[in-house]
Amino acid sequence: MSSHHTFKAKLNWRLNLESSGRISKNHQVNISGKPSLEVSADKAFKGDASLHNPEDLLLSALTSCHMMSYLYVCGQNQIEVLTYSDNSVGYLEVEGSGKGGFTSVELNPIVTIKNEQNLALAKELHAKANELCFIANSCNFPIHHKAKISKD
Repeated sequence: MSSHHTFKAKLNWRLNLESSGRISKNHQVNISGKPSLEVSADKAFKGDASLHNPEDLLLSALTSCHMMSYLYVCGQNQIEVLTYSDNSVGYLEVEGSGKGGFTSVELNPIVTIKNEQNLALAKELHAKANELCFIANSCNFPIHHKAKISKD
């Protein structure tokens, strides 16, 4: 049985010339009932380095979605996760024409579980979590997992 879900975002941008004469790329993204996101281009693309950029948001969405999928599959397998952290890295390549895209992402989860006898299974479940992750399933680049699992 499949289900359909709709997500909506509203973007607001207004022409604003910076002191340098460049057009500002700063804008707001609003999702009903949630705090506004202040977004810009990455500094390398003449944006405001103090704001999140679309590349940050894609990487954070992938990192967060993987964790939630992982917690789900661990729950299905009676593995009690005590802590989960990740220092993910995304690799973006841009051609001379300006066309570009992510070439890969590396997730580096560090997970602490309660029961030592589940260490091997807990590590294997990252592959299952990747299969279930909505964001990973929407990406056209490889996602590598370099998980470290330990017992409390």
